[in-house]
Amino acid sequence: MVAWVLCAIFGAAAAILALRLHSVHSGLDSIAETLGELLSEDTNGLISVSAGDRSLKRVAAELNRHLTRLKSLQRQYINGDRELKDAVTNISHDLRTPLTAISGYLELLQREQMNKTAERYIACISERTEAMKRLTEELFRYSVIISTSEDMALEPVDLCAALEESIAGLYGALTERGIEPKITIPEEKIVRMLNREALSRIYGNILGNALKYSDGDLEIVMSPDGSASFSNTASNLGGVDVGKLFDRFFSVEAARNSTGLGLAISKTLAEQMGGRISASMTGELLTIKVEWGG
Repeated sequence: MVAWVLCAIFGAAAAILALRLHSVHSGLDSIAETLGELLSEDTNGLISVSAGDRSLKRVAAELNRHLTRLKSLQRQYINGDRELKDAVTNISHDLRTPLTAISGYLELLQREQMNKTAERYIACISERTEAMKRLTEELFRYSVIISTSEDMALEPVDLCAALEESIAGLYGALTERGIEPKITIPEEKIVRMLNREALSRIYGNILGNALKYSDGDLEIVMSPDGSASFSNTASNLGGVDVGKLFDRFFSVEAARNSTGLGLAISKTLAEQMGGRISASMTGELLTIKVEWGG
């Protein structure tokens, strides 16, 4: 009789424990699902627990505390990033007018009779003014690119033809620097859904990077999968983390007329179209690769 009572007690305890474990598992599953939804959505909602388990409620309360903090930091980041983009846009826009005026007055001044010293000073001022104009224009373009929230207009684009056009556009500048590029491009078309203007800017900026850093060589290879690699010797990049080439405003002193925005713009544009840009350094050989999905 006693044995039956003990068995009944143990059976009831096991059933209660099983129910509690099931309740805890269900509660944890619910917490995990709700947490995933809250992190992926722009909402101020919090995790609620229907189970009466005090441990689950403590877990939910702790997660809610961190979730509230995370959402607050996220809003601060978004607002700060938006303010920074607006500030860059406004500053670059406001600089255009005075720089244009300065350039105009410099042109008038260069028509006047001056001694050699004055001519040298005016030439220096003109050169720095042009550099400021380039930087201002790149700032404006970059702020517009990173601020846009709309999807790009995509169309079928022949990657081979687009690359050939970009090379042709800068071929004169490359040869002036003594760079005779080696080019390997498939004869057959390689078509991807991209924005034609953005693709042209990506290729153009990468070729412009070769103008800044190349020791006098450049090899361009497009693979049948549509990826394109641009390789050149760049001894002036020794010791530089090549990943920084895609950072905003990064440049090295040896770079010519560099704003430090060209590759940052290319990276942003490529990612907006589902592509990827990477850089690697083998010895003194720098390789920048652009890849697209199939």
